[in-house]
Amino acid sequence: MSYGPEMALALMMLIPLAAAVLIPIVGGRSPNLREAVTFIAGGLLLANVIYLCNLVSAGQRPELLIGSFAGMFEIKFKLEPLGAVFAAIASSLWIVNSMFTLGYMRGNKEQNQTRFYTFVAIAIASAMGIAASANLITLFIFYEALTISTFPLVSHKGDAKARRGLTIYTLILMGTSLGLLLPAIIGTQVIAGSTDFVLGGVFGPDVSLLATSVLLVLFAFGIGKAALMPVHPWLPNAMVAPTPVSSLLHAVAVVKAGVFTMLKVVVYTFGTDLTQITPSSSWLAYIAAFSIIAASVIALRQDNLKARLAYSTVSQLSYITLGAMLATSWGVLGGGLQIVMHAWAKITLFMVAGAIYTIAHRTNVSQLDGLGRKLPWVFGAFLVASVSLIGIPPFGGSWPKFYLMWGALDSGKAVLMGALIISSLLNILYLMPIAIRGFMKPSADPAADDIIALEARKHRWVVIPPVLTAFGTLVLFFAAPWIIQFLEPIL
Repeated sequence: MSYGPEMALALMMLIPLAAAVLIPIVGGRSPNLREAVTFIAGGLLLANVIYLCNLVSAGQRPELLIGSFAGMFEIKFKLEPLGAVFAAIASSLWIVNSMFTLGYMRGNKEQNQTRFYTFVAIAIASAMGIAASANLITLFIFYEALTISTFPLVSHKGDAKARRGLTIYTLILMGTSLGLLLPAIIGTQVIAGSTDFVLGGVFGPDVSLLATSVLLVLFAFGIGKAALMPVHPWLPNAMVAPTPVSSLLHAVAVVKAGVFTMLKVVVYTFGTDLTQITPSSSWLAYIAAFSIIAASVIALRQDNLKARLAYSTVSQLSYITLGAMLATSWGVLGGGLQIVMHAWAKITLFMVAGAIYTIAHRTNVSQLDGLGRKLPWVFGAFLVASVSLIGIPPFGGSWPKFYLMWGALDSGKAVLMGALIISSLLNILYLMPIAIRGFMKPSADPAADDIIALEARKHRWVVIPPVLTAFGTLVLFFAAPWIIQFLEPIL
């Protein structure tokens, strides 16, 4: 088979899977070769995704049928704009995060590094499968594969805390998907007669709004990776994992797989018109608004930096759920933009947390006084990403805030707009003090901080990646109109 759309779709999964096979083979011989395989696979995957994005931008929808079973369920891939955006985010940030992983894992002399790289590659393959799924059945298979492939990553340290974190992670993600998401998929098949992703939805005009209300609730809480309260505790508990897991998987691949699925279900299973008149969509939007505020308040109380960022993620993910439940053009585009902008900002913040730990061995916000003057690039990256997350131009995070606020106002839900404004203020309160402490407050131990400044020179691989992604938040501000144009066909 020559290289073309079908082959490119298959390679979305096959490239990272090939890396997962090669990494254990070469890892025992040479760590450098192991990391080279990761970088080469990342580069090939990104090039492949860019090729597919160009096809989608030109109006094509590449398809690939793998097989069917029971005469009705197909394992099938079809790439559309929303999936292409998710694939582009995950593939591009895999490369940057691999640079960071190299510096973090070696700098902290982490054990089982080959196993770590292997399962990250499998997780990326699973995320690619989710992005390209043509129906709910295919998506569910890769959704579960993503959960399972991250088990060794969450429990990487192997201590009691890691085992507890894995238990909560497993119970919530597997419990919601098997107990709520799978019944929602079965219910969709029974009522609509199809699980295919079809623009405008698969339900007929005479469908019961009670039935769609129940299904929408099952989807909203069954997609546990979206971390909508109260099914969010898996996310902060997963922070026991090494920071490269938090930065790529729990800021990008895993959580974005959740909110991507939420948006995909609204646009392609229910359709935006049906979602708007489905009664449960309104109160699910208010639950999302509650999650936005509540998680931000909890983040304020966290001294541990990764815990603060974890609850921030819970809050920011609910922006996307809110946009999906508004189901208007403004809401859907705002949700799509938030997937992109939050990924680049939040991976920056997590990588900064990892850089601080690697260089200074500090994990709490209260320990950061004066450290920014010794690590200006690191704290500068944190400041830029924070400003983007708050939603201040000219950084990418300002676009989804505007779209979602306008969408809430346009829908006559001023309370939701108020929640978004309050959230931005809370973002300032839990993010900006970190940069202020680092740059403005006097150091508690100047002699130790001088040693840290020298240490930073030895750990460039944990400093460069967050600087790159912080710069990306600026670039994305100017790229947003193109992203909006790319996503418009899903409306």
